[in-house]
Amino acid sequence: MIKTYLKTLWRMFKKHIARLLSLIFIVLVAVGFCSGIGTATDKIDHSLTDYYISSNASDFIIKSKSEKGFTAEDIQTVENLFPEAEINSGATLDVKLNEERSVRYCFLDFDEWSVNVPTFVEGEKSADKTQIYAERGDNVINGCFVGSEIIIDFKAILESVAEQNGKPLDAQTSVMLSRLQSVKTTVSAVIQSPLTFAKDGEPSYNNPEGEVPDTTTGTSDMNCLENIYYISKDLIPSYKDAVPQIPDAMNAPFISTGDIYVALGNRNRFDCFSLAYNRIAEEGEKDIISALENAEVLTLEENYSFKSLASYSEKVEIIGFVLMVAFLLVTGLVALSNMTRLLEEERSQIACLKTLGYSSTDIISKYILFALIATGIGGFGSYFVGLGLAYLIYHVFNYSFDMPPMSSSVAMWFYFVTLILIVSATLVATAISGYKMAGERPATLLRPKPPRAGKKVILERIPLLWNRLSFKYKSTVRNVLRYKSRFFMTVLAVAFSTALVMAGLGLLDMCLFQDFGSAAIMGIAAVIVVFAGLLTAIVIYTLTNINISERNREIATLMVLGYYDREVAGYIYREIYINSVIGIIFGYPLSTLLLWLVFSTMGFGTIGGISWFMWLLAPVVVLLFTGLVTLILHRKIVKVNMNESLKAIE
Repeated sequence: MIKTYLKTLWRMFKKHIARLLSLIFIVLVAVGFCSGIGTATDKIDHSLTDYYISSNASDFIIKSKSEKGFTAEDIQTVENLFPEAEINSGATLDVKLNEERSVRYCFLDFDEWSVNVPTFVEGEKSADKTQIYAERGDNVINGCFVGSEIIIDFKAILESVAEQNGKPLDAQTSVMLSRLQSVKTTVSAVIQSPLTFAKDGEPSYNNPEGEVPDTTTGTSDMNCLENIYYISKDLIPSYKDAVPQIPDAMNAPFISTGDIYVALGNRNRFDCFSLAYNRIAEEGEKDIISALENAEVLTLEENYSFKSLASYSEKVEIIGFVLMVAFLLVTGLVALSNMTRLLEEERSQIACLKTLGYSSTDIISKYILFALIATGIGGFGSYFVGLGLAYLIYHVFNYSFDMPPMSSSVAMWFYFVTLILIVSATLVATAISGYKMAGERPATLLRPKPPRAGKKVILERIPLLWNRLSFKYKSTVRNVLRYKSRFFMTVLAVAFSTALVMAGLGLLDMCLFQDFGSAAIMGIAAVIVVFAGLLTAIVIYTLTNINISERNREIATLMVLGYYDREVAGYIYREIYINSVIGIIFGYPLSTLLLWLVFSTMGFGTIGGISWFMWLLAPVVVLLFTGLVTLILHRKIVKVNMNESLKAIE
């Protein structure tokens, strides 16, 4: 009995190889896309946290509102508040070159540079405190390289200090400062600060909490920042050293300690921007403000680079959740149609097994095993498709960010959720259909299922239209509407596929023509269009393949009657394109709903803002993939075995 069971199982796999492959590929595309989006967001989040830990990025930058800056007692107060934290001090000064551009000087103690540890892109750190480092070119207008000559304008620095302290220099002092000589020096190394890895945004802390600044208007400080230089605090002279004639009352350092950088300890307890981290950051900010007067606290929430990368990662995850529903619905419809038709074709086999004494469970387990193997193979392959997609998305983010090294962590949540949902839906559909069929008597199963009685289609009730159609188009219309379940399933599947394509095109349009999003979101949009197109192709292929297998005798009859290959193929193709066009029409309202969901959850873009030609491009994409399927199926149509088909039982 087991041997007979295995033989029938093997024959089923050989007979339904096309159906097996279609199930594998649709799971491959659907699960691969959904898991790829989810894995990418987890990779970005984990990589950001790893970078935050390895670079010891500051959780708080405490800035003094007083011209006197912070005292040693103030720094000790902060150390008492956070006994396990790493704490550095320094100052940041923006010096205007003209009305449009400025230079930023960061004064630090290089010996204690343990917070916001940079990556040395070119050159290396030196024990020589006269070294001057420059920010890499992606984050400023005129990036430097090792050996670049720079000019330190002491007069401009002194004037900027006085202006920021709210005490502009008097005329006599300005005349004295005009005698200062600018100092020429060279860049010793080029660095990448962990706080400024965004390429298209403001390299400072100025964005509203919880928002990603608009970087498309050309008005951010990023567009006017000429360069960023890192200079040792030991090189800061006093006013008296710079201008001996200056009054003794002004004999003070150029710049006081205006910044305190705090990096919290025990960082492995939480992920960056997690609920636990945000709670600790909020509590720490309140403690600092309570302990220090005239202090302003900036957290990672106000840092453009960290916050924008985390925000874009969240938006990609939202896209994944919204589109996952559509992908699962289409996949479920096709899997249900596939397995239902397989069981219909196996009626005689089921009858024979029942006659041999097999129970309904034993019989149906064979078909459940078929579905499980198909979805299992597709699910196994989809893991690697998703992983490859995640790497691609991570690479695309490099167009907007100098991305941190990719985390080695493996995120499986999205993968398992989508795979379990698709496998469960396929197996449940197979079991329900199978048990329903296995409950019938063997004699009934041995007879082909009687066709439904013919009915007039709706166009036949409109003589003005019907009488003008030629015979071949009348037969096409009748065939399209004869199998209503297959017709509605095809239309619904194509409609969802059209909506997915339109969602990708809508996002692409927002990034290209409406000044929203970024290169990263643009890359995601392109991926959505490609995977939605592939899903469309698989849907059309699967449902058309079922259509052809159901009508082998009909196709063979046309061949016997002398129809040419192109006429026989056209007989099927017309039905494919009619179903696709109707699906596209119904896809427009679905597209509107899906785009509304995407834009609402992402917080940017409007349906009305999408360019008109994108609405015309979506059906073109769907029809292109449909055309590809018709080319693939042409051989299957014209190579139908006439003898076997005509001998089949009616």
